[in-house]
Amino acid sequence: MIAVVDSSINRCFYCLTAHGAAVRKLSGNPILGEHLVMNYRVAELTEKQTAMLEFVVLVTQTSSTIEEEHRQDLREVGFSNRDIWDIVNVAAFFNMTNRVASATAMLPNESYHSEAR
Repeated sequence: MIAVVDSSINRCFYCLTAHGAAVRKLSGNPILGEHLVMNYRVAELTEKQTAMLEFVVLVTQTSSTIEEEHRQDLREVGFSNRDIWDIVNVAAFFNMTNRVASATAMLPNESYHSEAR
């Protein structure tokens, strides 16, 4: 989910296709995968998932504005400090890979387009 939301913001075609397919497959819900690709705010998510993805948006768009209150919001829905560390690192990693994939014109495997639909 983090990879798809990051990739949606960054408009990374490779990652949206590949990780959108992974969400469809892992969740068993093709609609969820498409919602995350297009606009995660329309997806049926838990409060915890929504809070995580809102934080991911901050990491992706404006990480320098993140303050303790943002991390506390995550704790209040059940994330531990270790979970927050993981969320930040996964988001940061996929922000980096989005840039590599986009800058090198990386194309996804054709099979990703039809997986778990």
